[in-house]
Amino acid sequence: MITTKEFNFKKLYLAYTLCRKNKRNTLNALKFELSAEKKLLQLELKTQTYNPGRSICFVVTEPKIREIFAADFEDRIAHHLLVKCLEPIWESKFIYHSYACRKNKGAVKAVLDLKKTLKKHFLFSGYYLQIDIRAFFMSIDKTILFALIQKKLKNPVLLWLAQKIIFHNPTENFLKKGQIKLFDLLPRNKSLFHTPPFRGLPIGNLTSQFFANVYLNEIDQYIKHTLKAENYFRYVDDMVLLHKNPRQLRAWSDKIDVFLQKKLNLALHPEKTILKPIKTGVNFVGYIVKPQYTLVRNRTVKKFKNKLWRFNQKILTTNPVQPIRLWTPELCLEFQKMLAVINSYYGVFKHADTFKLRRHLYEKHFNILKLYLTPANEDFDYFLWIKAP
Repeated sequence: MITTKEFNFKKLYLAYTLCRKNKRNTLNALKFELSAEKKLLQLELKTQTYNPGRSICFVVTEPKIREIFAADFEDRIAHHLLVKCLEPIWESKFIYHSYACRKNKGAVKAVLDLKKTLKKHFLFSGYYLQIDIRAFFMSIDKTILFALIQKKLKNPVLLWLAQKIIFHNPTENFLKKGQIKLFDLLPRNKSLFHTPPFRGLPIGNLTSQFFANVYLNEIDQYIKHTLKAENYFRYVDDMVLLHKNPRQLRAWSDKIDVFLQKKLNLALHPEKTILKPIKTGVNFVGYIVKPQYTLVRNRTVKKFKNKLWRFNQKILTTNPVQPIRLWTPELCLEFQKMLAVINSYYGVFKHADTFKLRRHLYEKHFNILKLYLTPANEDFDYFLWIKAP
């Protein structure tokens, strides 16, 4: 049995506290916390006897249909521990304009940086190339991924843990939950149940998000240093390149496709390759970005309107005769969920030029919800719950 400073109690406990954020009241978290020290010490001592446990598999439909494998709580602690150890090694090697799952980055930062570049260099002319990798997470070659990890990671115990997690196949030990019929709607190339051996990472794990950045750092470096593309932005596998000359963008697209196939065993999605004038707006991470302003996607607004309609219907079913403020326990719990959803959407809206939209949605689509929710400020940035008297 091997012990290492990377698995000491302090680091394990830090991983545990990171993992339990927003999950402290879940059944698995409560079970784990009842014997936290015992469990953490067991994980510390296991080192090379650790094996991932059973995952929960389900399908989500928003923002698009996807298969999710949620690792067991104890496994998520191992994931946090590994990523915490690997991040300092890779962070300095990632390019600045890679935005997914990194500290001080994210979708909003990506949009702000893209808009700044458009305004500075492409105010009056220019084109953008947008490319997307076909079934990215399901297509990741685990052998290539582990080889990339081995190049930089020299700690043998961390290598062992990385190997355990990368080559773990969650389809061998899982429990399906949620609406089972949704699994039938998944395209085969979007499911781990239909991937070839040693291909695909489970969507939903922290390690998968980190490994995606390690994997695509290869194409980032190629685009920045071999192709010499100055204006390049990536969020997961959604990539945007800017240039004054559309012929240059077409040439880059062809070279990127060849590199992906030869070096990473990936392929571009032919139906998601876009080459358009910048003035039409760059559709990136949920926003339409132009040099002078930013909007949100029409489909996002439409989905939100549908949710508002359903929320209003929920209230009407509670009191169909005359909608008044009813504070039944059921409705109070329901409103906590409604408020979280509404503020989540408004959190997206407020990062675009959408003041008129935010006000219009409140005035024309909240309807009965106005009896329960009030704007927190005159900018309609978010809403507060009007508690019962």
